Amino acid sequence: MSETFRTDSRQMLGRLRAIMAEEGGGQTRLDRITRLIAEEMHAEVCSIYLFRDENTLELCASEGLRAESVHQTRLKLGEGLVGRVARSGTVINTDDAPAAPGFRYMPETGEEAYSSFVGVPIQRLGEKLGVLVTQSRQKRLFSDEEIYALEVVAMVLAEMAELGAFTGEGAAMKARHSQPVMLRGGSAQEGAAQGHVWLHEPRVVITNPIAEDPTREMERLHEAVETLRVGVDRMLNSAQDGDKEQLEVLEAYRMFANSKGWMRRMQANIDSGLSAEAAVEKEQSAARARMTQVTDAYLRERLHDLDDLSNRLLRILTGQGQETGAEMPADPILVARNIGPAELLDYGRGLRGIVLEEGAVGSHAAIVARALAIPLVINAVRITTEALNGDFILVDGDQGIVHLRPDDAVTAAFRDKMAMQAKAQERYASIRDKPAQALCGTRITLKMNAGLMADLPSLESSGAEGVGLFRTELQFLTRSHMPKRAELSALYARVMDAARGRRVIFRTLDIGSDKVLPYMKPTDEPNPAMGWRAVRVALEKPGVMRMQLQALIRAAKGRPLSVMFPFVAQYDEYSAARAEMDKALDRERILGHPLPSEIEVGAMLETPSIAFAPDAFFQEVDFLSVGGNDLKQFFFAADRENERVRRRYDTLDMSYLNFLEGIVYRCATLGTRLSFCGEDAGRPIEAACLAALGFRTLSMRPASIGPVKSLLRHTDLGELRTILHEERARGTQNLRKAATDYLRSKL
Repeated sequence: MSETFRTDSRQMLGRLRAIMAEEGGGQTRLDRITRLIAEEMHAEVCSIYLFRDENTLELCASEGLRAESVHQTRLKLGEGLVGRVARSGTVINTDDAPAAPGFRYMPETGEEAYSSFVGVPIQRLGEKLGVLVTQSRQKRLFSDEEIYALEVVAMVLAEMAELGAFTGEGAAMKARHSQPVMLRGGSAQEGAAQGHVWLHEPRVVITNPIAEDPTREMERLHEAVETLRVGVDRMLNSAQDGDKEQLEVLEAYRMFANSKGWMRRMQANIDSGLSAEAAVEKEQSAARARMTQVTDAYLRERLHDLDDLSNRLLRILTGQGQETGAEMPADPILVARNIGPAELLDYGRGLRGIVLEEGAVGSHAAIVARALAIPLVINAVRITTEALNGDFILVDGDQGIVHLRPDDAVTAAFRDKMAMQAKAQERYASIRDKPAQALCGTRITLKMNAGLMADLPSLESSGAEGVGLFRTELQFLTRSHMPKRAELSALYARVMDAARGRRVIFRTLDIGSDKVLPYMKPTDEPNPAMGWRAVRVALEKPGVMRMQLQALIRAAKGRPLSVMFPFVAQYDEYSAARAEMDKALDRERILGHPLPSEIEVGAMLETPSIAFAPDAFFQEVDFLSVGGNDLKQFFFAADRENERVRRRYDTLDMSYLNFLEGIVYRCATLGTRLSFCGEDAGRPIEAACLAALGFRTLSMRPASIGPVKSLLRHTDLGELRTILHEERARGTQNLRKAATDYLRSKL
């Protein structure tokens, strides 16, 4: 970059800073800025388009285009060259705009006279705000240095827009952070909650994007980077010995922190006139843009490392750490881009709700949220840029909807819904100690799913008759290193103590797929849900399974013990896993440790293949538990992490019910104890239909036991089974309408 260009760039930013300091509304400033940029770029036209809403851009200021077109000309996202820049987030530079792909003629602007066009996105860390456009009559391509200068200006504009400097009468940029916003995401944990926003990672606000003293800004950058490097070295020194994966991540941090290229690019940004903070953020924005284009999982993870490192550097420069001085509200709704299970556990049950910009139904955070019974909405796009600490917020985990700063009418309707739910909970509490006995006299055993010690008090409060599934992987997922056998044994013993004699079924470690241990090297599989996971991992690397089985045997301390192996697809997989249990029992006997007074070893039926296993399998297992979540996705070949297909197929589809009924019949014929475990067991209509098929044990999250029990106590399972058979004879594809009509008539 030439010294002349650096001087010109700093001069332009200096003039821009002066404009921002002048009196006048947002529109006046925008007009002055477009005039300045046109002059500095030696171009006839400079225009600023800003988003009016998510999909519409509005011409908000222009030097060179017809004045009457300002605030009248609008484009849809992707429409015209401006719309293409906004959608892609990349620069378009052409010397013949009318001939360029996507060009849209807008006669009201008079732009047909200008051949050359360069459009630069105005964005801040992935948040799209608008487009900065420069045009000239002369047929030419704008140089790389000119484009760089426009990118620097666009970044300064983004910072000013973020602070509300351009908000004014008639401007497209509204005072967003005071307006009601409704965001649609995905439901990862049901429930409704109201409260106030608590940002997991408060945004760094840059108040000085333009450097007043470049020399001092360079010194500040060097000082901050040195502090960052010392911090990374300290983390490396304190890392767990032998924790290879953690060390690899920290080594990547150190590599980036010492990268000469990273430093050189940030220095160039300061040379062009940006402050140290703005220089870091400009490079961070570029890295995030690259991140969206990278398909390789390893490279994407490294770009995430760089993004995190940039955040740390920004916090050092601005002094805006995690502790911002804000006080956590009494009714916190956690808002974050994403969050790990350990961090979520640190917050505990004090959270009223959680809203994530990213995430998945089967993510570690979702697993913990379900264990803590906290409403969770995922994929709420833009929530971290829309929300501020302390904003009032409503979270509808049932519908996957978030209302940020809602108006009074929305709040009133939402509170009515919460009141109805509270009333229903009172009704469920009144039958807590009564059996789940249907009108026909059939009794259904209702158990709860758990994964944390914090779940166990729900055994009493929910009326559950035991723990049908204790997920042992959560203790592995929430740590930065492999837990020791003694730690696991002590934990499992506390679980059994808390159960007070009720049976707890411990599922052995179910890792892989969406559950990757932080200290386990991830495998880049095209379809991890059907890949190297659960019992497949355990049988190929039996060391961890042996350690876990020994911990479970010792935790029993002579009490009955129930263990089941996950994701068994073939009889011989169960036989091999059962053999490991027998070896563990023999070893504990030799060591003189007390053995369980009774031991049950079962398997989860999560793949269609095991439903057709030889009779010997059904006779050998002590029990089977249908894992409905996985079984359903494999039966319909519909990925449950894919929002486009997971809701397409219904549990009450007749083909799926026929399949389940076949499993029930086979288990009854061969004398195999059977239960159903998963989300569908906790949905009252589905639960009633499963009971009508013949399932006599259902396991679900604690909050579902009351609603399921209430409906079962009003249902004649024989009548519901007759309806199922009649609909099947008619060729009905789905039982939902018929079942719902019948069940409503019984309430």
